[in-house]
Amino acid sequence: MKQSFSHGRTKNVVVETKRKRVVVPKAGTGGGKGTGGQTSIQAAAASAKRPAGISDAEMERRLRALQAAKAREVEEAAQREAEEKARAEERERLRAEKEQKEREQREAEERARAKAEEEERRQREAAEAARRPAEAPPAETTPDAARSAPAKTGGPVAKEQPRKAEREREERGRSAKGRDGGGRRTGKLTVNQALQGGEGGRQKSMAAMKRKQERARQKAMGGPVQREKVTRDVQLPEAITVAELANRMAERVGDVIKALMQNGVMATQNQSIDADTAELIIEEFGHNVTRVSDADVEQVIHTVEDKPEDLQSRAPIVTIMGHVDHGKTSLLDAIRKTKVVAGEAGGITQHIGAYQVTTESGSTLTFLDTPGHAAFTSMRSRGAQVTDIVVLVVAADDAVMPQTVEAINHAKAAGVPMIVAINKIDKPSANPTKVRTDLLQHEVVVEQMSGEVQDVEVSAISGQGLDELLEAIALQAEILELKANPGRSAQGAVIEAQLDVGRGPVATVLVQNGTLRQGDIFVVGEQWGKVRAMENDQGQRVKEAGPSVPVEVLGLNGTPEAGDVLNVVETEAQAREIAEYRQQVAKDKRAAAGAATTLEALMQKAKEDENVSELPVLIKADVQGSAEAIVQAMEKIGNDEVRVRVLHYGVGAITETDVGLAEASGAPILGFNVRANASARNSANQKGVEVRYYSVIYDLVDDVKAAASGLLSNEIREKFIGYAEIRETFRVTGVGNVAGCLVTEGIARRSAGVRLLREDVVVHEGTLKTLKRFKDEVSEVQSGQECGMAFENYDDIRKGDVIEIFEREEVERKLA
Repeated sequence: MKQSFSHGRTKNVVVETKRKRVVVPKAGTGGGKGTGGQTSIQAAAASAKRPAGISDAEMERRLRALQAAKAREVEEAAQREAEEKARAEERERLRAEKEQKEREQREAEERARAKAEEEERRQREAAEAARRPAEAPPAETTPDAARSAPAKTGGPVAKEQPRKAEREREERGRSAKGRDGGGRRTGKLTVNQALQGGEGGRQKSMAAMKRKQERARQKAMGGPVQREKVTRDVQLPEAITVAELANRMAERVGDVIKALMQNGVMATQNQSIDADTAELIIEEFGHNVTRVSDADVEQVIHTVEDKPEDLQSRAPIVTIMGHVDHGKTSLLDAIRKTKVVAGEAGGITQHIGAYQVTTESGSTLTFLDTPGHAAFTSMRSRGAQVTDIVVLVVAADDAVMPQTVEAINHAKAAGVPMIVAINKIDKPSANPTKVRTDLLQHEVVVEQMSGEVQDVEVSAISGQGLDELLEAIALQAEILELKANPGRSAQGAVIEAQLDVGRGPVATVLVQNGTLRQGDIFVVGEQWGKVRAMENDQGQRVKEAGPSVPVEVLGLNGTPEAGDVLNVVETEAQAREIAEYRQQVAKDKRAAAGAATTLEALMQKAKEDENVSELPVLIKADVQGSAEAIVQAMEKIGNDEVRVRVLHYGVGAITETDVGLAEASGAPILGFNVRANASARNSANQKGVEVRYYSVIYDLVDDVKAAASGLLSNEIREKFIGYAEIRETFRVTGVGNVAGCLVTEGIARRSAGVRLLREDVVVHEGTLKTLKRFKDEVSEVQSGQECGMAFENYDDIRKGDVIEIFEREEVERKLA
């Protein structure tokens, strides 16, 4: 029996067979007519071959398994035969390649040997010719003699010449066979061709061959052989990067850099070049130059007038204004049915919030909630500039207050209509008639006073009059006929901006025109960015925001200022260029504002030192004469290091405005025969502003002089306390060089400063790292005693150097 294993291995084994007892059925049990009798005979024969106790089904299963095993064996044998055949072919191919390489190598060796023999023959002939006597007849130089000479020699030279000529013909044929008409090698590179390819040099690339074929094909078809040069008008600012210049010319960056190098300018694609150099490069490439100034970069965001058919109705932008604690945020809270006021510190609105509200009638309103506190006047001013309708909230129990008047002035300055909401109408002390009467003093005439300004009595607590307020807003919006074009590039205003941890710079933008979409590139003030994500007033992510929709925008490169205008541009390069231009303009403005422009300022600046410290003060007096006298006395206080600067002086009581200015400047308020009013006192206590009262001018001057003296830097005096001489130096592991010293004068302290003197020249000044007496660390060593010293961060100590020990003390100075 033959056994088969993996990898084509086989083994022959001998199998012993044993006969088993076969049970033959009795005669007569089968038998029948026709096919039935034949079937019985076959069954009997089959049963005679199988062992006892095995059923027909088991026997049939075994037969099928045996047939499957035989089929697998045949298939494996065929597979092994195919593998053997493939291996034999691979061996034959490798052998043929090896023979080919050996043959080529032999041919190369033969050529080299033949060349060497030819060279040797020539040298031998030259030597023989040199040895030939000069008077010998030159008959052998004739052609007949030249032909007969090799025949006479009968040597190997006569046989070598035909063989050499044949080899040269073969080489020429092989070389011509391996090259096409264009000089490009085709087919397999052999060793002979590689050895002979030294004269060929660098081969053409496949791309070069393709370009050559393309030019030949276009020439055959009668088309233009070379692409026609396109001349462009290139806008050139004062400075431009190499990459941007190449982009505007539609040329390759490498070609532009190459042209710059030819003109002696070494620059990478990210470096900027001046306009003159860029103009030279543009003209060299055959383009036209259009010089533009830095301010022209903003021309891409100039607004375009919208067509009337493109305009669509938009939601009105409503600003809530009023005095502090008159219920503005609570009123908006009642409209939105949320709890915004709970999120503000102390129940006072600290920033401008933008919200959208959908009324029961289906109309959408955008609300801006501005702070009412006097410290946020500028923020309210920005809110009035972007709004369409102002809702002036006045408490019915408090009537018109100072911030209410400011809100009225802002609304009038912005030229927007106003709706008066008389809040807290549910209080027992409410007096709406007084509110309407007080408004008359500020030229605000409500409808009940036969005016045009709508007024609604509301209550943020009970919800009274809220529907009437919304109806009044909707009516005013219909009168205004507010429209915008949502199909243009977005333009909006930044309501507030902050640097959020985790999200980066975030700006709350109120879209005024167009539609702001995710992925838009924009410039806002001195910053630019790409809209990475947007969230509405409910914190939900949105893909786009149309007119009058407030959204939080993520994706800025910096934090803009509230009130900046957002404009969408086409490319990042434009946005970056505009932002850089605005940053430069703002920087120039700040520099110009800080520079001295008048002759008096120039003279004053020339007298001042850069290190002069200033003590800012605010002065309020009862009469103008006293105020001027105090200011003159303040100007006389000071010297080259310290002076007193009067930020503001005036006549009258100390007000809350004075407190705000003093807080911003960090200055005290000096009152001469005047007092602060109640609101100013409370504000000063809250903000930590110092307020001092005087009735004698000399006391005021002495206190200011003492305060200014505190700004003087203390005088530093040195006191020498001892000297030590270095007798020996040692090297200690972990410490460095240690000096063995003898204290020759005074005392040596570890806490004191030291100087190292070498031939009376100071070579180092610092502190001691260690001061030891024998093996113990000590704080001081008396004169005449020996000690060990090591300097902090200094090891260059030598025998014979002198250590000077000194102490510094500060002496307080006073103004004369």
